[in-house]
Amino acid sequence: MNGLIMAGQLLLGLSILVILHELGHFLAARAFGIKVEKFYLFFDAWGFKLFSFKVGETEYGVGWLPLGGYVKISGMIDESMDTEQMALPAEPWEFRSKPAWQRLVVMLGGIIVNIIVGIFIFWMVAFKYGDTFIPNDKLVNGISPGIVGKQMGLKPGDKILAVNGQRLVYLNELLSSKVLLNNTKLTIFRDGKTIDLRVPESVLDSISKYKIKSFVGPRFVAKKIDSVPSSKDLQPQPGLFAKIKALFVKPQEVKVVAPAYEAGIKKGDSVLTVNGKSVRFIDDFTNEVSGNAGKTISVKVLRGNDVLEFSPKVSKEGTISLIFPFVKPPLATVNYGFIESFSVGVNKGWTSFADNAKGIWKMVTGKLSFRNISSPIGIAQVYGSDFDWENFWTLTGLISMGLALMNLLPIPALDGGHVVFLIIEMIKGKPLGDKFMERAQIVGFVLLLSLMVYAFGNDILKNFGI
Repeated sequence: MNGLIMAGQLLLGLSILVILHELGHFLAARAFGIKVEKFYLFFDAWGFKLFSFKVGETEYGVGWLPLGGYVKISGMIDESMDTEQMALPAEPWEFRSKPAWQRLVVMLGGIIVNIIVGIFIFWMVAFKYGDTFIPNDKLVNGISPGIVGKQMGLKPGDKILAVNGQRLVYLNELLSSKVLLNNTKLTIFRDGKTIDLRVPESVLDSISKYKIKSFVGPRFVAKKIDSVPSSKDLQPQPGLFAKIKALFVKPQEVKVVAPAYEAGIKKGDSVLTVNGKSVRFIDDFTNEVSGNAGKTISVKVLRGNDVLEFSPKVSKEGTISLIFPFVKPPLATVNYGFIESFSVGVNKGWTSFADNAKGIWKMVTGKLSFRNISSPIGIAQVYGSDFDWENFWTLTGLISMGLALMNLLPIPALDGGHVVFLIIEMIKGKPLGDKFMERAQIVGFVLLLSLMVYAFGNDILKNFGI
């Protein structure tokens, strides 16, 4: 069911964005009197489609291959590769008969719409929901770094004072592009001293591997144990990828253990020490337990008025399977008026567009791994298995800006490739040859197909833990 919810959100979000992107091309073409033969959501590859209908001279439909969509513009060398039409004399309603500047507007139409849609979504989300932050000055116990934060030198209890010399107001800023993409300097208060730490350029690679929660979060006091699951409770239900893997590789028999439960620790107990070390914060507990993977440890708890000692054996994953209650971090919500939220939407839209561009450039220059590329599988997982309108629209806005940038890349078969060829034509004063355009389209298709295969393979391997 969780997989269906993720897939459903992805399908809805992409369908909205693809339709609007193609509508940008469609409206620009019609504005210049260019005939549009087809308007399709998804691809009707090899002539197969779910349904279609015709209004005027345009056929509207839904294809079976959910990898985007297209409009077939008459007299244009595009994904349809309609060479027969291009062999005939040019008609006045065809794309190729129009001035280069008009064709350029048509090719930019989808990108422009994606940018407008992204900004509009961010505007409406800001107006409806505002922004919710974790105030940095409310974190009296400092921060708790995950594995990525620890790798760069952060320690439990650190108080982050500034980013590149500017006071850190909200903890959320640590997850922003200005920190994660720019080799940022953090000013930290630790043990009565102020020190500086650099965020390495490789931090995004690590976050891609371990997920965003592995970087840094608020530090919470360890309260009474909320749950001590038994081995039956911990028995995993195989997910989609586990089931697929089982078709090819026989799954190993794994005995599920529940160390805390089997040792006698109970819900409501308060952990006092682990291996004689005092436990005040949740990270005190997790750090000591994870550092003794495969070993038997001593855990003292307070149960009522009694202090009891137990000896659970830590699993090879570094856990003893007990759960502390969820603690909601201190939050502050900033609400915006209708006009004010517009500037917020523009800023978020531009920041998203620029961040994507920086990320691509870092991958091209070798400063960031190509394993950060995601396919629809990875995007669906970001949407999550719980449907929430704010989360849905925020992610859809981010994807809209990402699609705008992706389509602007100078790759044949993408809008950006056509834009480059049109600019060359405007400089030369004559169009590039049809044969060249056909070959360029083929090269572009091969590049895009290779990129898509890589992205899907990358996400599948990540789900297998590779």
